[in-house]
Order: sequence, then structure tokens, then C-alpha cells
Amino acid sequence: MTSSHVPGSSTSIIRTGPRGLTNPISEFAALMATVRDAGLLKRRKRFYILTFSVLTVAMGGAWVGFAFLHDTWYTLIIAAVLGILFTQYAFITHELAHRQVFASGKFNDFSGRIMADLVVGISYSWWMNKHTRHHANPNTVGKDGDIDTDFIVFQPALAQAMTGVRGWLVRRQGWLFFPALLLEGINLHLHAFRTVFSRGKVDKRALEIVLLTVRNVGYVAVLFTFLPLGMAFAFLGVQLAIFGLYMGSSFAPNHIGMPQLPNDSRVDFLRRQVLTSRNIKSGTFMNHFMGGLNYQIEHHLFPSMPRPHLARTREIVMEYCESRDILYTEVRLLEAHKIVISFLNRVGLSGKGDPFACPAAARYGR
Repeated sequence: MTSSHVPGSSTSIIRTGPRGLTNPISEFAALMATVRDAGLLKRRKRFYILTFSVLTVAMGGAWVGFAFLHDTWYTLIIAAVLGILFTQYAFITHELAHRQVFASGKFNDFSGRIMADLVVGISYSWWMNKHTRHHANPNTVGKDGDIDTDFIVFQPALAQAMTGVRGWLVRRQGWLFFPALLLEGINLHLHAFRTVFSRGKVDKRALEIVLLTVRNVGYVAVLFTFLPLGMAFAFLGVQLAIFGLYMGSSFAPNHIGMPQLPNDSRVDFLRRQVLTSRNIKSGTFMNHFMGGLNYQIEHHLFPSMPRPHLARTREIVMEYCESRDILYTEVRLLEAHKIVISFLNRVGLSGKGDPFACPAAARYGR
């Protein structure tokens, strides 16, 4: 686990109350008060309006390019651009789901559902259910669906039990992880339809079915109407591959390879969120490129905080964690991806990547 304890450059005064304060609830309350007093929880609607406008203009330009290039293989460049733009729209959807954009929860949900289902083509209800559970118990075995066994196995004991073709894949899951993300776009669209046609409770089911159908069926119909058959399949494949890889590689560094907590662990909110999350060293470009996910620690501590405030909040949180001897992890993007591959390979090969062996997990475990 690569980590850094770096004193923040913040000049804010952390309100800690009496000297030697150790009450976990009071600790987070003091941090929250500092952040709130700095105005970092205020909405930044202009930022999101501008971001959405830029993306929409770019999307319009991409479709104009499609119209001019649809009879040449250069149209695959447009497919790649669409994969990037759909991911950027997904980042805004994520922020709407967290109530970062508007003061009204209902309007955030309405906008988020339109963005997710009609623009990106994924289910807002599925995302909300999955992501809410993740934020409540990040990297907690049995509670965080993001570390449940799927194509990837996160627990060594489960990996060792895999045999046959499944076992062969698991033993190489680190190397296969990023290539597999090329299929994640398809997986996200399939999850959407499985969710809305499932027997479980789905909020606004009928509306989501209509929106998902219009978006996904309509999008495919346009491609196969205006492109030759082979080119249409190639266009769809490139767009989905870029979308899946971009989405997956933006979310993967956030928690994979960080401590996993036992189901019955007793960890206060502040440490649960900080110890299981990883930041990416970044500037303005990375903040836009990753949709604010590069400040994962701050996002988990203050999920409704608008993206523009995360960089400033990082300084405060880093300084606060330093003063409390709480491990604050921040690495560069390439290093984070190396950690992800290494961790998954260790888990798949021999179980030597046991997440409970991490000192931070042991210290705040049972």
C-alpha cells in the first residue's frame, strides 16, 4: 500500500475543541464545521451549467462529424469521441446522484435519471442502489457490492477455491482487468435492462424502461441505418470499448488494493472513509478528466460537495489526518493502476494479497 502523510498547505484553523480530543464523532464534526465555515459545501451551479454546455456542444459537434464522415472509416474517430463524452456525462450523473448540483433533491434525481437513462444509457435506479451501499460501507466485506465476486475476485480464500477455466482467469485477473474493461460498457447497458425488468423494486420503473429503450434502441438504429453493416458494428464496438475502459479506469484506482474491512469491523466514519480510499495526485486537468473521482477521500467524507471545492478541501483534510495520525493515501494515476494490477494478481495467484493483513485494517478491525 503506497501512502503519503503530507502536511497540507491549508491556512485554515481546524476547529478541534479541547486539546487531546479523541471522540470519533466529535473529530468528524470538527472537520465538517471547518469545511462548512470555509463555504466548501455551497452549490456551484454555474460550474455544472458550463460543464454541461461544453459537453453538449462537443456532442453536437461529434454528430456533425458523424454526418460528414459516416461513409469513411474515419468515423471510428467519432466513435472514440462519443465514448469519452458519454463517460463525461456519466460523471455529471454521478454528481447529480450525490445532490452536488442542485439544492432540490427531487430535481437532482430527475436530472440524474434523464442523464443516466436517456443520455448515457444506464439505469439510474441500479446506480443509486449500488453506489449508496458502497458509500455507506466502502471496502467492507459482505456490505460493499463493489467488492463482491464477479469477473474479479477480491478475497484470496475465494480466489483459491476457483478451478478450471474460472480459476485460470482468476489467477491472471490483474493482467486481464484492464482489457476486460473494454467490455464494461456492454455490461453497464445489460445491467440497466436487467434492473428495470427484474422482479425487485425499481423506482420509476416505467419511466426508466421508456428512457432506456429510446436511448439504446434509437442509438443502435441510427448507427445501422446510416453506416454499412461492418462499419456499424465497428463503430459500436469502439464506442463501447472506450466508454467501458474510461469509466472503469476512473473508478478502479479509488479503492482496489486499499484495506478491506471485515463485515463486523468497528471503525468510525472518518477513518472508514479515509483508510479505504485512495486519492490521485492531480491538478485541474485530472479533476476534469476523472470527474472529481481523483479526490476520492474528500468525496467519501463529503459526498454532496461540488467538484470545484474538492481541491481546497483536500488541503484541509490532509492536514487534519496528519494531526490525527490517520493514514491518508495519495499516489499518481499510473502508480495507482500498477497497485490495482499487483493487488489483483496477488489475490488471484496465492492469497498473499490478503487485505486483512494491512496494518490499517488490522488496527481498526475487530
